[in-house]
Formats: sequence, structure tokens, C-alpha cells
Amino acid sequence: MLDPLRSGAPVLVAGGGVTGRAVLAALTRLGATATLCDDNPATLRSYADSGVSTVPTSVAIQQISDPQTRYALAVASPGFSPATPLLAAAAAAGVPIWGDVELAWRLDAAGCYGPPRRWLVVTGTNGKTTTTSMLHAMLTAADRSSLLCGNIGSPVLDALGEPADLLAVELSSFQLHWAPSLRPEAGVVLNIAEDHLDWHPTMAEYTAAKARALTGRVAVVGLDDSRAAGLLDTAPAQVRAGFRLGEPAVGELGVRGGALVDRAFADDLTLLPVASIPVPGPVGVLDALAAAALARSVGVPAGAIADAIASFQLGRHRAELVTVCDGIKYVDDSKATNPHAAEASVLAYPRVVWVAGGLLKGASVDAAVARIAPRLVGVVLIGRDRAAVAEALSRHAPDVPVVQVVTGEDAGMHATAEVSVAHVAEVDNVGETIGARVMTAAVAAARTLAKPGDTVLLAPAGASFDQFTGYADRGDAFAAAVRAADR
Repeated sequence: MLDPLRSGAPVLVAGGGVTGRAVLAALTRLGATATLCDDNPATLRSYADSGVSTVPTSVAIQQISDPQTRYALAVASPGFSPATPLLAAAAAAGVPIWGDVELAWRLDAAGCYGPPRRWLVVTGTNGKTTTTSMLHAMLTAADRSSLLCGNIGSPVLDALGEPADLLAVELSSFQLHWAPSLRPEAGVVLNIAEDHLDWHPTMAEYTAAKARALTGRVAVVGLDDSRAAGLLDTAPAQVRAGFRLGEPAVGELGVRGGALVDRAFADDLTLLPVASIPVPGPVGVLDALAAAALARSVGVPAGAIADAIASFQLGRHRAELVTVCDGIKYVDDSKATNPHAAEASVLAYPRVVWVAGGLLKGASVDAAVARIAPRLVGVVLIGRDRAAVAEALSRHAPDVPVVQVVTGEDAGMHATAEVSVAHVAEVDNVGETIGARVMTAAVAAARTLAKPGDTVLLAPAGASFDQFTGYADRGDAFAAAVRAADR
């Protein structure tokens, strides 16, 4: 087997996006001989014009199976699942497959960028970005040298080129799957619910990928989530801790007397008042507890943690208040891209007109709908998998009025669904403007269902790529439709 990190080693880079660009830069620094493959001819031309060796993915599949090619390593972008033909061929040929995080971890540990950093890793089905951002704010407030990277901010490989002692790293299950050597200073698994089962073959494999965040010195889990809590006993970490919404036991962080309290990294230390957390609902408290746990694991004092939370600003499309009109709140939580996230979002408000739908990615919405049903006063459904949500509503919230927004190409599909539908808003399929038109119809429908004191909440429970370019595009379309209707 060839040493994949030796100078001149032939390495195949799969994918020419942001991650691929960072991988190529790192391999160039290392002195490896890199070849990039991609399915997009325009992407290949762009790299070839800058002097990078490129091949189409179909050719790379043939090359990697050829003993004469002798690739020492394949580095995959996170979206490439093990079932991808290229990576399946690499595995069959005995070629090691790393993700960009694995490459970054090995290069950092080897001292290629100076003294190795201490990695603080955040993962979970929901809340990763908010928690990682809170963590970085806490480190910064304590004047600790920290960089925000991973699935948020810069790729880790790019961050390694900047001076820092600590890395606040958000990692997805995809990135963790391709990073088997990762051993962070501390890691947290916030929660685990059905998601990305179109990428991971089973829940067990999805959970195992998340558990890789717990293989370092300190392992932290969300104790109110049964799947996450179940990982703690088997975590190989030297220090194991948990966090919960209730009063903490020894070895835990939790809530007592309206304040966050640390009994894991201190005997009994009050951190900050719950009322100072700017993220609405229980999910905001849990995210702050998780961030505080990682910050405390590296000695950040309570004062810095409190200061960071007091000045923290939530990211775009995460429970973002668009406006209040006629006593009705309009909230953009387009980042709630799975049922677990949508459930947490809805439960933050007492009366909700729920705008939901999209691509469920293999996840079941039934249990989430059952738990949020008492909060719902109306539902507007959009997107490809809206029928699955409608069917769950018919079982668990049969008296809640439902509006389905359908496009010209599928306007007849709603007629076969045995669900309670108060109205169907049809939208002509007009190509690139379909997302905006869908959201205009959705907001108009929501306005007819909402009353003063209600919250019209975009918390889709699904991905956005059926009708939008991404969750940000979907959220922007919602906000634009709300503001246009308010004129």
C-alpha cells in the first residue's frame, strides 16, 4: 500500500466544489500529485484552465479500478456516499477513502501547519450551527484564539492555514463518516433523529457516524434525547458529561432556578440566566448548555460564557422574526430541514400556522406531527413530499385546516390523497420562478388561517431542493412574500 501522505503520492479528489478546492490546496502544500474528477464539464474546464489535472468521473471510475493507475488515496467531498459508484470502485480496489476532515485531522496531527490545534466538535441532527456559533462566541469572549470552521464558515483545511489554538468545528454525519481517525479534544452529540436516510443505509450507521465526535478526551451528549444519551456509556473518552433541561446531577449541566448550572466541570457553578438566551424555546437552552459544556471543558470561565450569550445573534433562517403584522408573528425557520428540527421549532410557540413540506429524505414525519398537533391552528403544505405530511395530519390533527399549494405539473395529485384539505392553491409551473410563486401562495393561505396572537412559522421539516436552490432561498422567498403581503 502506498503512503497516501508521502510527497508525490497520486491522489484522486472527488468533487470540485468548495471542499474540493480546499483539498487541492492542502495536497499542493503537501507535494502530492492530485487529479480532480467531477461530473460537471464546466467545473473540469475551470480547474484544467488553472493547471489542475482533471478527468470526468466516469473515467476516474475506470482508472481507480486499474492496478496500473495506483492511486494512493481518494479524498471525497462530504456529499459522496459509500454507495457512489466512484467510491464503491475505490473500496473494491483497496484504495483508502478519506473526507476533507480526515485529511485535515491527519495533516494537523502531523504538525504540517505548526502545533496541532485542539478541536471542539459539534454534531447532531439539529442545532449544530447555533451551538457551534455559541461556542465560538464563548471562546472569543474569553480571549481564546479560536476559529469557526467545518460545516459552518471555512472548510477545516482552510482554517488550518490561520493561527489559532482552538477550532470550533461543526461536523455533519457525512463528514464524520469519512473521518475515522478523528480524536477531538472534546465533542458533543446534541441529538439524533431520522435524517439523511437517503445517504446512510440505516439509522444504526447514521448514529455510528455521529458517535465519532465522542472519541476524544471529553465526550458530551444531550441527555434528554434517548439516542444521544445512549452513546455516553460506550464513548471511549476520559471525561464523559451530559446536559439536560432539568436540574443537573454530578457530571452534568442543566437548569436550576432559572439559570444554567455546571456540575460537570465544576462543583456547582452558575453560568447564566435562561432569560438571557436569545434563541426561543427549549432548543435555545439546550444549544447554550451544549456550547457551554465544550467551553467549560477547556476552561472558559462563567463570565465569558454569560457575556457571549447576552450578545449572541442567531443566524439567518433560524427562528428569524420577519415581521409582526396585525398581531401575527411571521417567523422564518427554513433551516428546520427535518421533522425533528421542525418539531422543536413549532413547540417554541403556543399557536402556530405551520408552513411545511419539501424533501423528507427518507425520514418519517408521523411522530413529530403527533407531538406538535396541539400547537397547530392551521397548516400550509408545499413541496414534493407534502402528501406524507398531510396524511400524518389526517391521523393526528384531523380538525386542523390544511391548505396544499400545488404546482401546475402536479395539480391533480392532491385529488387522490385521503386527507382533510380546506383549500388547494394551484400555481402554474413557470420554471425558475416557481419557488417565489409557491411561497407567495403559501403566505396568502397562511394569512387566511392566522389570527392575532398566532405565529405563521416556516419550519418545513424537509430539504428545499425540489422548488428552491437551498434553505436560504426558501427562507428569502418566504420573507419576501410576507413583506409583499404586508404592503
